[in-house]
Amino acid sequence: MNDEQQAGEKPAPIGPQFAVAAQPSYTRTLFFDAQGLRPGWGFAFYAIPFFLLQQAAVQLAWAHDFGDSGLWSMLLEELGDLIAAVIPAIVLMRVEHRKWGVYGLPMRGALGPRFWTGMLWGLAGISLLMLALYGLHAFTFGHVLLHGRRLIRFAGFWGVYFLVVGLFEEFLLRGYSQFTLARGIGFWRAAIALSCLFGLIHLRNGGEEWRGIWAAAGLGLFFCLTLRRTGNLWFAVGFHAAWDWGETFFYSVPDSGMIAPGHLMSSSLRGSAWLSGGTVGPEGSVLCFVVIGVIWIAFDRLYPHRPLEEELA
Repeated sequence: MNDEQQAGEKPAPIGPQFAVAAQPSYTRTLFFDAQGLRPGWGFAFYAIPFFLLQQAAVQLAWAHDFGDSGLWSMLLEELGDLIAAVIPAIVLMRVEHRKWGVYGLPMRGALGPRFWTGMLWGLAGISLLMLALYGLHAFTFGHVLLHGRRLIRFAGFWGVYFLVVGLFEEFLLRGYSQFTLARGIGFWRAAIALSCLFGLIHLRNGGEEWRGIWAAAGLGLFFCLTLRRTGNLWFAVGFHAAWDWGETFFYSVPDSGMIAPGHLMSSSLRGSAWLSGGTVGPEGSVLCFVVIGVIWIAFDRLYPHRPLEEELA
C-alpha cells in the first residue's frame, strides 16, 4: 500500500475518464425542448381542453331561460368562452414556468391607456366606414329607437358584452396560441394562420359570406400588428370591443351577419351587397378593406417598429 492510499485517498479509476451527464428521458425529449413544451404539443394541449371546456360553457349558458331575448345567455356564453380560453393557458404557463404577461394580457396594463387608445381607434375605424357608406348612399341612419333608461341599459349591456368578446377572441387567437406557434414558425407565419382561422370561425354566423370572412381575417392581422408594435393585446382588445359596439349598438347594423336586439337606431343598408355589405353588414363591403388599409398605414406610422420585444409580467 503506497503513501496516498495510506492517507485515505481512493485509487484513481482505470481507463478513460468522462463526465457522464444525466440523459433526458425519451418522454421529456418528445414533449419538451430547451424553451419548454414543443410548439406543436403546446398548441394541441391548449386547443383540446379549450374545445371541451367551451362546449361545456355553451351548455351551461343556455341551460336556463333568462328571458325571451336570450341576451343574458349570450353574455354567459361569452364569459364561459373566456374562462375556457384562460384555464388551459394558466395550466400550461405553470408547466412551462412562464410569466402570464408573455401571452399578451399583462395584468399591470389591464384597461389602461393602451386599452382606451384602442377604443378610440376602434370607434374611429367603424365610424369612418359607416360615414363612407352613408356618403355613397349605401347606409341610412333611420330614427332613434331607445330613450332614457332603456338606452343606458342597452348601451351598458353591449359595452360589457363586447368587452368580454374582445378579451376572449383576442386571447384565444392572439394570446397563448400566437405566442406558442410563433416559437415554432415565426411571428408573422403564426399571425397569418391564426388570422385566417379567425375569419373562418365567422362561418358559423348566419348571413356571413366570404367578403366578411376575409375582412375579419384582415382585422385579425391588424390586431397582430398592434401586438407586435405595442408588446401586448390591450390596444387590440379596446379596438375590437369598440368596433363591435359601434357596429352593433350605435350604428345598429349587422355584425358579421348577426343583427342584435336592443340596438339604438332603425338603420339600414341598401344597394349592391358588394358596396353595402348586404346580410354580412359593413364588414362585407369592399370599403371595409379600404378602411383596414387606412388604419394599418396610420398605425404603422404612429407606432414604429420595436427592435426588441418586451416580456411583460
